Amino acid sequence: MPYPTYLLLGLLLGGPLLFSHGSYGQIVLTQSPDYVSVSPGETVTLTCKASSSVGYALAWYQQKSGQAPKLLIYGASTRHTGTPERISGSWTWTDFTLTISRMEAEDAADYYCQQDGWTPHTQ
Repeated sequence: MPYPTYLLLGLLLGGPLLFSHGSYGQIVLTQSPDYVSVSPGETVTLTCKASSSVGYALAWYQQKSGQAPKLLIYGASTRHTGTPERISGSWTWTDFTLTISRMEAEDAADYYCQQDGWTPHTQ
């Protein structure tokens, strides 16, 4: 059972971004930064570092309170259906990045990265 790394995005209340470490098999994923203050309209960059190469097999998920996780990005940089263009993913070797531009209230959620395949998985 994988333990994804979670990220809490505090938007309107000015809350911090919180993260915890998790692992998937022998690969450890570490999200950063520890804390960041985000205001509407700003750009936030979330980083996920793998302990060893996973190729581009990494996905980013968004989870809002009381809802199932929603796939945003798969294959490190491919937007899943319905993911806005202002949300993008990129990667270099073991470093993966999720960038959310022009933050909106609807972006307030938990975000996490997980080692994954390059094809989308349904919830």
